[in-house]
Amino acid sequence: MAKRERKQIQTCDFCGRPADMSSGLIPSAVTPGIYICTECIEQVHEVIKDFHAHGTKGATGDGIDLTSIPRPKEIQQFLDQYVIGQDSAKKYLSVAVYNHYKRLAQSGKDDDVDIEKSNIIMVGPTGTGKTLLAKTIARLLDVPFTIVDATVLTQAGYVGEDIESLLTRLLQVADYDVERAEKGIVFIDEIDKIARKGDNPSITRDVSGEGVQQGLLKLLEGSIVNVPPQGGRKHPEQKMIPVDTKNILFICGGAFDGIERNIARRLNTHVVGYTNNGERVNIDRDNMLSYVAPQDLKSFGLIPEIIGRLPIVTSLEPLDRDALRRVLTEPRNAIVKQYIKLFAMDGVTLTFDDDALDLIVDKAIEYKLGARGLRSIVETVMIDPMFEIPSSDSKEFTVTSALVMEKLKKANFETNIYN
Repeated sequence: MAKRERKQIQTCDFCGRPADMSSGLIPSAVTPGIYICTECIEQVHEVIKDFHAHGTKGATGDGIDLTSIPRPKEIQQFLDQYVIGQDSAKKYLSVAVYNHYKRLAQSGKDDDVDIEKSNIIMVGPTGTGKTLLAKTIARLLDVPFTIVDATVLTQAGYVGEDIESLLTRLLQVADYDVERAEKGIVFIDEIDKIARKGDNPSITRDVSGEGVQQGLLKLLEGSIVNVPPQGGRKHPEQKMIPVDTKNILFICGGAFDGIERNIARRLNTHVVGYTNNGERVNIDRDNMLSYVAPQDLKSFGLIPEIIGRLPIVTSLEPLDRDALRRVLTEPRNAIVKQYIKLFAMDGVTLTFDDDALDLIVDKAIEYKLGARGLRSIVETVMIDPMFEIPSSDSKEFTVTSALVMEKLKKANFETNIYN
């Protein structure tokens, strides 16, 4: 009796929705008494549409069109809008990204010549624009791009994150589309923080240095890696996502503080004794990083296997006074432009005197903070005006050199600086 009543009340066999609560029920053409409601049909249609969208989104396989990809000079011109100077690093990055697209265009084709990827390592002091270069180039790319930090990584089994979690962020950027993530670019920041202590192999277990470098080898070279979907530690009950890193381009950056001593030591060995042929090259001692070579990275603490998988080594120049002055005002997202916009949102016209800008640059050089120090100084100077002016009737505000010095002294920036 109950079975006969169930047949009389038609329901959707997918969601259980009764006929009177649905726009309509579609019967099965194969099995009598089986129905699907129009609402479920619409949901299935959306799922199929999303599936096809992911399958074609950012497609960079056989169908890639090299004519629509920005050329290296165009990539550098885009970087020039946001990053001041660093022409050498921009050139290396532009060529590497363009070649990455060409490798993706070649993948899957039957060709005797297999183009291998050229991972990059950028060496430069803090505040010269390594991370800014990576963030800026990410705006231009049509492939998944992510920035990860090497300082949180440890060898498997120790407190910290597994090396494979580097790829978790790339998967998230690609909406967990594995095929698309396998053609992405990963920027590993603070790569110098995983250097082993000293040039000799450690006699104790270096779980956050040499151990991490050993784990990075398979990622950089190209292999199938099981990635935890949520990052962090691997667990036996956690379902892993296999990712092939063969076509993932890795760009590494680090300050390598103190590597100048290794470079100076190496350069001096070529001009000592009777082998000097009188052709000694004039060395720019203010920019020793421009002479960085793979052997210097090895002396700093990177293992030879890692250096071999990062074949392109480029350096970033320390920013001089003129470059820091341009950083304040010229880029699209210049620091001064940001504060002018903040004040304009309150209806206030903000201006900076040239003397004030010059003093800010001089203090950044004096404190040896690089471009990153510019924002720290400007923020210190502007904190009181940003607190008071929104509640006042002022429509204009001018930053003078006297105001800059007053605020720096108030914040104890100038206290015992020469002691």
